[in-house]
Amino acid sequence: MSDALSRPNSNVIDLFTGRPLLEAQRERFIRISPELDGLEMLYSNDTHKNKLFSLKILCWALRENGEVVGLVPWLNKLVACPAIKDPLNGTFEGYYDPGIEEIFFDPPIHKIVELESAAEYYEASSPDPKALVQEIPDTIGTHAVLSERGSHSLTLSEVVSWRLLNDGTVEGMLVDPDLVMSTPVLPGDDCLFAAETCPDFRYYFQHMIANKIKSQDPEAMAAISALVDES
Repeated sequence: MSDALSRPNSNVIDLFTGRPLLEAQRERFIRISPELDGLEMLYSNDTHKNKLFSLKILCWALRENGEVVGLVPWLNKLVACPAIKDPLNGTFEGYYDPGIEEIFFDPPIHKIVELESAAEYYEASSPDPKALVQEIPDTIGTHAVLSERGSHSLTLSEVVSWRLLNDGTVEGMLVDPDLVMSTPVLPGDDCLFAAETCPDFRYYFQHMIANKIKSQDPEAMAAISALVDES
């Protein structure tokens, strides 16, 4: 039997991406590690072509194919930095260390070693695609914007943690106030639920934008209202 035929899904094409299903499966995240040194992602967009913007990196992720990438909350999900896209044609421009003002394009070697070592040490398999693999705390002040369809009211909810599932999905975990039994609420608490499962969930924002929304900043409110209307 040929090597290709011996692999499940080796000749199956994903109808949405046009890529082999096996290739997509090997890009799933199998291990994540929090970014604790303040490293950032740089990006540009069509509106300000001569300007770079930055976002704090939440964590680093190891794919099944061995690639390591930084992850950031981007619009309504956690996205690999090199793959960001937005309505203004956002483009990844590299990673950035603000402490030494250095731009780089490859993940830090210490994070690669950490992720590879942890993946080998904690290697486990489960037939359940939604089995919990890891849960890490949110360290960059991410908030989720919730808004009912057809409503102009907004609710901001702090993301407590992020859960990596066996299928490679990473979900932001929010607090259900009706289920809180003790405080502070910590990763793994039974009162947490995935933002992505809530029909009112719209977008993720880091703390700087979230604080502007909380203070009713006119520009921030106009921008978020436009995004919510589009969604």
